[in-house]
Amino acid sequence: MDRVILLRYGEIHLKGKNKKFFEDKLIGNIKQKLDGLDYRFSYKRSRYVISDYRPETENEIIERLRKVFGLHSLSVAESTKTDLEAITETAVALSKKSGKFRVSVNRADKTFPMNSVETAKYLGGKILNSNPNLTVDLFEPDFVVNVDIREDGGTFIYTDKIACANGMPVGCAGKGLLMLSGGIDSPVAGYMISKRGVWIDAVYFHAPPYTSERAKQKVVDLAKQVAKYAGPIKLNVVNFTDIQLYIYEQCPHEELTIIMRRYMMKIAEELAKKDDCLGLITGESIGQVASQTVHSLAVTNAVCTLPVFRPLIGFDKQDIVDISLKIGTYETSIEPYEDCCTIFVAKHPVTKPVLHLIEKSERNLEEKIDALVKEAIDTVEVIRC
Repeated sequence: MDRVILLRYGEIHLKGKNKKFFEDKLIGNIKQKLDGLDYRFSYKRSRYVISDYRPETENEIIERLRKVFGLHSLSVAESTKTDLEAITETAVALSKKSGKFRVSVNRADKTFPMNSVETAKYLGGKILNSNPNLTVDLFEPDFVVNVDIREDGGTFIYTDKIACANGMPVGCAGKGLLMLSGGIDSPVAGYMISKRGVWIDAVYFHAPPYTSERAKQKVVDLAKQVAKYAGPIKLNVVNFTDIQLYIYEQCPHEELTIIMRRYMMKIAEELAKKDDCLGLITGESIGQVASQTVHSLAVTNAVCTLPVFRPLIGFDKQDIVDISLKIGTYETSIEPYEDCCTIFVAKHPVTKPVLHLIEKSERNLEEKIDALVKEAIDTVEVIRC
């Protein structure tokens, strides 16, 4: 017997003639995720197998693989030859000492002398005979002995399935630029869009000295946590201070949030185009704050030529918090380091902005806004996460 880790994908099964493209992306992501570890990778007809790894690295391998989008589940299994005696010996050895169980057999090798039902009955009887503390329960078992008889003469036997991240392999759906802040929402948006196969870069708008270096580090930490699922992230840090101050001086204060947001989107779009991103990604959810009403989103969108993807658009706040807890970003997101100084937030922001009025206010900026935007883009700091 050899101990292996058996990997299964999910949605890729539906991809028909394009299946190999998605499989190649998934295999590349698996290998990238396991970089630095010793193992052997093999392919067994819609199953991937990790073998020949050091036993002490098993938990590390499992934790890394659980975060690979495109994988549905994995199992630590015993690999044995397709021989009834060897299968029986392994199934008995893997069975737990007490409780209710059933045997589930997948017989891909049609040359095996018994069909799936016959094999399950046979193995169930052998397991029962080996341990009087066990009982059979086909509907509500405490554990399942899974027997996967493959076409190549090998069989995998296991009792547990560990859920993985599911979704689609990162990189199969193009590239986008995530507008990442230090809050709860945008890291979750990055996770959600990556789950659908989008490879992400990110941009963060920093406003020193009004926002601290610790606020920037908080965003870097969030990017690194999202990268555990999304793969390596290029984080663009934009110095937005002079633009914010200029807007604050020249524009009506109730419009500050919308106008600042529009200039963030303009800069983000320029960075996105430079790096061949096909769209912008935000953590906005309808009605959560003044800048996220439908009216505000429409006015913000008007400055963009690229599509803007909002994975959280219909989520309740608690939905978002639950995901942030699941992916490990919540505790960092609630650290008390603001990503936007309160002096730039209007006391009574407009919630139903009108585009032509916002554009009229923006004409007050024409004297030097283009130069400020160019300087912000030219001085971007790039951090690899």
